[in-house]
Amino acid sequence: MTDNQINLIDLDAKFQQESPQKIIKYALSQFDNIAISFSGAEDVALIEMARNYRPDVPVFCLDTGRLHAETYRFIEKVRKHYGIKIDVISPDGEAVRQLVQEKGLFSFYEDDHKECCGIRKIEPLRKKLLTLDAWITGQRKDQSPTRAEIPVIQDDKLFARPGEKLTKFNPLSNWSSKEVWDYIRMCEVPYNELHERGFISIGCEPCTRPVSPGQHEREGRWWWEEATKKECGLHAGNVEQ
Repeated sequence: MTDNQINLIDLDAKFQQESPQKIIKYALSQFDNIAISFSGAEDVALIEMARNYRPDVPVFCLDTGRLHAETYRFIEKVRKHYGIKIDVISPDGEAVRQLVQEKGLFSFYEDDHKECCGIRKIEPLRKKLLTLDAWITGQRKDQSPTRAEIPVIQDDKLFARPGEKLTKFNPLSNWSSKEVWDYIRMCEVPYNELHERGFISIGCEPCTRPVSPGQHEREGRWWWEEATKKECGLHAGNVEQ
């Protein structure tokens, strides 16, 4: 274990009991070349918090080409609400074309979602993260079994530049869904209109459906697969842990 890993473990232990706001403040004070990964309600809460410390904090999101129309409207709503630039990242068009030509538009129902997510999400994310020194995500421990042990601060070996470090911050790691939504309502933060129709965890349109009262939020994602496999690869290190 390297000195950097030991330091991050110590930092994680130190910040486990701190508020998301304090974690974000620390992250922004330590890294100039940092960005917030934005897709859902948690991430807008992060933008709301971060703007108190750095109004122009970089924000990026992945446009897979398969998002709900409501999600595209949501992205635009957030952009206008905060008056920020959002780096909307798209997958490689030729890679998408080849996948669709060879396996059709819905191959993930027949095998699994990893191939499609790899092309539409992972590779675009990888290209973005290769330009950063740190990133901030909206992961929470209670979102799924694969996220139960996520730290507040971690060394992201999966997407780091060769021979360099990429630090990943999960400020909402210890918050519950209720705490996130209490914050959203208190601050009047924009949110995806799909949340009003039973959608809790929202991804691509073919792979997302609303959940019934009492169902876990991730049951609406890749519902044809086991709960322990419900990561698209953006946070694949969770599964490895």
